[in-house]
Amino acid sequence: MTPRARRALFTVVLFFTVCAVAGSFLQRRVGAQSSADESQLRDSLKSFSNVYALVEQNYAEPIAGDKADAVIYDGAIPGMLRVLDPHSNFYDPKAYARLREEQHGRYYGVGMVIQQQLNKVYVITPYENTPSFRAGIHPGDIISAVDGKSAEGMTSDQVAKALKGPKGTHVQVSMIREGQPKPLVFDLVRDEIPHPSVDLKYEIRPGVGYIHLTQFQEDTAQDVIKSIDGFGNLKGLVLDLRGNPGGLLSQAVEVCDHLLAKGQTIVSQRGRAYPDQNYTATHGNDGKTFPIVVLVNRNTASAAEIVSGALQDHDRALIVGEATFGKGLVQTVYDLADHTMGLALTTYHYYTPSGRLIQRNYEGVSLYDYYYNHAGALPPDTTNREVKLTDAGRTVYGGGGITPDEKIESPKSNHFQDSLLYKDVFFHFAPVYLANRSVDKNFQVDDAVLGEFKKYLTSQNIPWTQADLNGVSDWLKISIKDKIVTIQFGQLQGLRTLADWDPEIQKAMTFLPEAQALEDHARKVLTAKAMARNAGNQGAPVQP
Repeated sequence: MTPRARRALFTVVLFFTVCAVAGSFLQRRVGAQSSADESQLRDSLKSFSNVYALVEQNYAEPIAGDKADAVIYDGAIPGMLRVLDPHSNFYDPKAYARLREEQHGRYYGVGMVIQQQLNKVYVITPYENTPSFRAGIHPGDIISAVDGKSAEGMTSDQVAKALKGPKGTHVQVSMIREGQPKPLVFDLVRDEIPHPSVDLKYEIRPGVGYIHLTQFQEDTAQDVIKSIDGFGNLKGLVLDLRGNPGGLLSQAVEVCDHLLAKGQTIVSQRGRAYPDQNYTATHGNDGKTFPIVVLVNRNTASAAEIVSGALQDHDRALIVGEATFGKGLVQTVYDLADHTMGLALTTYHYYTPSGRLIQRNYEGVSLYDYYYNHAGALPPDTTNREVKLTDAGRTVYGGGGITPDEKIESPKSNHFQDSLLYKDVFFHFAPVYLANRSVDKNFQVDDAVLGEFKKYLTSQNIPWTQADLNGVSDWLKISIKDKIVTIQFGQLQGLRTLADWDPEIQKAMTFLPEAQALEDHARKVLTAKAMARNAGNQGAPVQP
């Protein structure tokens, strides 16, 4: 057996051993593990080792290099975990480093998102207030060299690795830009790059705050609280959790703690091996309330569903949009191989304050269907789903995901729109339009701009008709404007441009009066219940 094969086999045996140790510990918490179980585990490990040795020695082609790792990292270990549930996961060294980076929300580098398209590595966007943004790098720039080494043939991962490095070190990046006769050379000084989970916050109308929350990472609660406090005297808040995949439970709890009353339940965890855990608001909102509308969709998951469910069950917010994803399995991350790899193993289920199970059924469902064809479309089917009640007595449904109080359908795209998006037409048109001109903040897409866009479509052999353009006129104009103002003024201006137009956000704001009425009614109900309890505690008067 080759050294690489022995290392791969050692990795999988180590993995199974860690699982066995963890399983043994869990068994001790709920009952003794039988010697038969231990014997069966040893036999299984021996069988696996024998099978791997036979494959390594006799397969038609040598199993070496990356293929040896793939057999273990992409085959044996994930295959075992997929039998358990869709969310238990193994992280090889590269994936584990990425996971830790996402949780921390920061890294050292130059601060831009890059992507490989048509064998070239493009800058998708530089994050604001980062070395790349301050240097004047634009979306649409093509990375041609890093530190004098040609980027031709390099993947986006390889370029990203070259751009990252210790804080304070220099990296020279050459860019090809539309309209420039020769590459532009930027000398960038690497810095700590924050990637805040709140990527957009502003007063979307007088007195109404809007916050878009992308995920839950280490500083999320602090970012959300700072954003809310920064609005001043709020008359309403739209919290946008669409597409939020979740993240750290602790941060979801802290966000709820700032919005709920002290002592209110936020979420509970129930598992086989550990004691149940109940999380409550320990600080509370100090009586500071304002109507809240939470905007969700089928890709709102996990920690984002915890926030949605807690605010809904306590009648603190009106949930609008689509039924959420339904991820209520809690993973504990175990470090492996000196913190270079990790195992995320499901150990709990999430339940909302009313007792709703967030996780939807995954038995007999393929991974593809589970992630991409799940029943998130509205209206959700509530047949045979458990019925629960909010604090004020409203009906909510358990059995998977958070059902919105008010439905907002996501706009459906047609074939022409899908074609433009698939080819990233707006992203590639914007640098062409700005090659020899600039725009101001009053820029609008008028007939002249549309004329330039039509010429660009024709030059790229992209079929179109006037009827195609007229049928999606508003969407077309905002998509063009978004990319152009992002190049000219930065990512935040582009995000705000989209939010100001977004039909779902505009519809969500119309429900703020309903959210206020919901909160007022809930307060009256809770006050009446408290008075009834106090009267009962006093007891009947007695004659001395």
